[in-house]
Order: sequence, then structure tokens, then C-alpha cells
Amino acid sequence: MTLTTASSRVDNIRHSLVGLKMPRALEMLDTTLRRIEQGQIDGIEALDELLLEELSLRENRRIKAALRMARLPTVKTLAGFDFSFQPSLDRNRIMALAGLDFINRAEVVHLLGPPGTGKSHLATALAVEAVRAGKLVYFIPLADLVAQLAKAEREGTLRERIRFLCRASLLVVDEIGYLPVTPGGGNLFFQLVNARYEKGAMILTSNRGFAEWGDVFGDPVVATALLDRILHHAVVVQIEGSSYRMREHAALVPENLRANALVNPPPVPKRRGRPTKGHEDRPFG
Repeated sequence: MTLTTASSRVDNIRHSLVGLKMPRALEMLDTTLRRIEQGQIDGIEALDELLLEELSLRENRRIKAALRMARLPTVKTLAGFDFSFQPSLDRNRIMALAGLDFINRAEVVHLLGPPGTGKSHLATALAVEAVRAGKLVYFIPLADLVAQLAKAEREGTLRERIRFLCRASLLVVDEIGYLPVTPGGGNLFFQLVNARYEKGAMILTSNRGFAEWGDVFGDPVVATALLDRILHHAVVVQIEGSSYRMREHAALVPENLRANALVNPPPVPKRRGRPTKGHEDRPFG
């Protein structure tokens, strides 16, 4: 092949990469060609590297876009979680959840514990793992979710909003119990939970025990109906420990507040009926 022919071929490759919208491969082309000329790699290796670079760029873009759509408040990872600070937490159990089988089984993961013990961090990290695996994720605090549903109800679009929230493979509802639920909010949340029941996975974080959910939602009947569904196929992770955010100032917190911070949900009444197969190793269902 003459020098002119080779140059023409390279120009054709550049033109093709532009047409195929492969900017990373185009950016790496000259460097790759020099490595071929220097005998560092052969043609097959060069092609493999260019395609991997382009694929990596596209995957990173997909993840960034999916994370924005998920409405995560921040990106946190399991690698960034300090398991040594929460010895009550079973690291192996959390890493098993990161395998995302609970999403395929449409289970509900409950992360319970006092403020600052890492519930939201873990929920966010599991959501990030789901996004990386190509799952559609939606993250929202309970107060914002109830506000969304109430607005949709006023505008006559509640059914459409619930349908939208059911599209996500994983719905993360954060901060249950931190703020009082507005009147009627418990019923709206129940309608969403009922629509997702046995169809879509959820992660729920709360600083309140299940026995307190009647107070949280302002209606013991609605709370009972909620628990009936979200504890049928459930994984409950109890975190008992101090606030990670306040670890340097723990001595300033009154002892009675530290003692009362732990969330100890009482035993949940068994659901009538035969347990679902494949859930024997989980706390409920």
C-alpha cells in the first residue's frame, strides 16, 4: 500500500468515525496508528482498543444521564461506606443486595435506623448499582413524593403519575418518618405501593419503627394496609449505632437522646397464607 493510499484510508476512517458519531475512537485514532507503526500492537488489537474506548465513553454517558433521571441527591457508593463504624451492619448482606436479585424478585428493602447511621447512603449506593446495571431507578424523599401525588390528584392526573412511578424497576423512598405526612398523604402513598405490589422493587428508609407508622401516616388503618404489602416480600436491615455525621461531637448529644434514637420495630404479624417460595432465608414473606 502506497503512502498516498494509506493516507486516503485513514481519511476514510476518520470520516466514518464522524458519521458513526464515535468521538472517542476518533480522538484515539492517531495515537493508535502510531502504536501500530511502532509495532506495539497489531491491527486486531488496535480495533479492539478503539471500540472499547468508545464503548466506555458511551456507557459513562448513559450512566450519567440515568443518574440524573433517577434524581439522586448525590452519588454515593458502597466502596465509600464505612462499615467499620456500624458493626451492627452485616456487610455481606449489603453486598448481596448489591447483586440486585431483590429487584428481579420485586422485593422491598427496608433500611431502618437512627438519623445519620447510613440509611440514605446505602439506599443511594444500591440505586447507583442498579443504574449501572441498566435498571430504571427513581429516588425521592417521602415528603416530596406525597406532594407530587397530592398535586396530581388535584389536577386529575393521579393515575398517570402513579403509572409513571411504576415504570421504574427500583423506587427509592427516603426519609419516612422524618416529616409529618400531610392529611390524605398516607392514602396516596398506599395507592402507589399497591400499584407496585409484586411488580416493582422498592427501597424504603426510615428512622421510625413499624409500630409507629400509624403516627407517621396519621392513620393506623392505612399504615396497617401499607405494612401488609411492603412486608410480604421484604428484606429488613436494622442499623443500630451512632450518627456517622456526629461522630466527632457525640459527647455533646444528651444521653437520653442517644438512647432513644435506636429504632426497634416490634415483630410484625404474620401474613395469612402460604409463604412465597424462595423467600425462606429472608425475614418476611
